[in-house]
Amino acid sequence: MVWNWQQPHWPNFTWDKTRLAQAEQQFLIGAGTLIGAVKHLDAEEHDQITVEAISREAVTTSEIEGEILDRASVQSSIRKQLGLATDNRRVGPAERGIAEMMVDLYR
Repeated sequence: MVWNWQQPHWPNFTWDKTRLAQAEQQFLIGAGTLIGAVKHLDAEEHDQITVEAISREAVTTSEIEGEILDRASVQSSIRKQLGLATDNRRVGPAERGIAEMMVDLYR
């Protein structure tokens, strides 16, 4: 995969709108379906999905940067940041830091 900044015309982007139209349409339909489904969840299920989504993004983003985080610790820290019940595990500074940042973005 070539990163954006490695493209020959960086940072002057051009794109073909018609090539993206179908993918954009599929994304919008999927997003609408997800939003509709989330509205039918109870509070506990909503919280769990929120924690899962935020932690997945945090862990995979960190992996891209070469940092491997403990998923359970990230989730515990996210739960704490959101004011939810936690398992009171000891959370390292990297996991705590990414959790704080991601929850700030979520809010």
